[in-house]
Amino acid sequence: MAVYKRGKIWWYKFNWNGETIRESTKQSNKRIAEQMEATHKTSLAKGEVGLRDRRLAPTLREFAENDFLPFVRSTFAAKPKTLAYYANGVKSLLAFQKIADCRVDAVTGETIGEFIGKRRNAGLEVSSVNRELQALRRMFRLAQEWGKVEKALPNVKMLPGEKHRERVLTTEEEDLYFRAAGSEAMEQHADPRLLADVARILLDCALRPEQCFRLNPENVMEGTLVVYFGKTGNARRRIPMTPHVQAILNMRLTKAAGSACSRLPPAVATSSLPA
Repeated sequence: MAVYKRGKIWWYKFNWNGETIRESTKQSNKRIAEQMEATHKTSLAKGEVGLRDRRLAPTLREFAENDFLPFVRSTFAAKPKTLAYYANGVKSLLAFQKIADCRVDAVTGETIGEFIGKRRNAGLEVSSVNRELQALRRMFRLAQEWGKVEKALPNVKMLPGEKHRERVLTTEEEDLYFRAAGSEAMEQHADPRLLADVARILLDCALRPEQCFRLNPENVMEGTLVVYFGKTGNARRRIPMTPHVQAILNMRLTKAAGSACSRLPPAVATSSLPA
């Protein structure tokens, strides 16, 4: 050890890759001075071989507030429902102190299990708990992707037993609905056929409501409806029109013909065409 004393203070001096390193330890104890010199040499050696001292991972609360939520707000600014979905999931996670104040890389399957138990005891359905677990899973993936942790995080598994909506509208129920949509009660509206036309397009073409509401004349091509975008990549598709839908669109496009605007009027666009 190349330590030496100046007055009452110990200094150390050594050469590293041809460079002289000389620093004061600001200590009067020789043993501590030698330890400080060894620590300095170790630090230099780590840097030379590409090693770094391990950084502390943020707590789940810190990661959520400083990284995840700002990312969600900027990424899904145009999708308020998706933004609310993640915000609600994070809110529930942070309300559970044991997981919120735990460092991200210290969260275990046992901790996640305790969170699930608390939410189930609070009366939440399996589907509601799974939505919150999906938010946690996304946080874990981004924490690893952004280098916030240095080890693999636990796999967040969804709970089994989630209820799914699988009921199919019967022919009798469909007829009953269309009779009601064409009843005298609808005649008070500016376009009494609007509700029935929208329902017919949704049913016959299996469109999501927002896809139907965005329909425009340019989406009608050679007896098909062309959907250019939607919630998922599979939303982009070409849908054959049934005779009912074809008649509805022909009628509404005929009414819209001659309009100064290239798009259908709001009432028509809301009822008949895609985006």
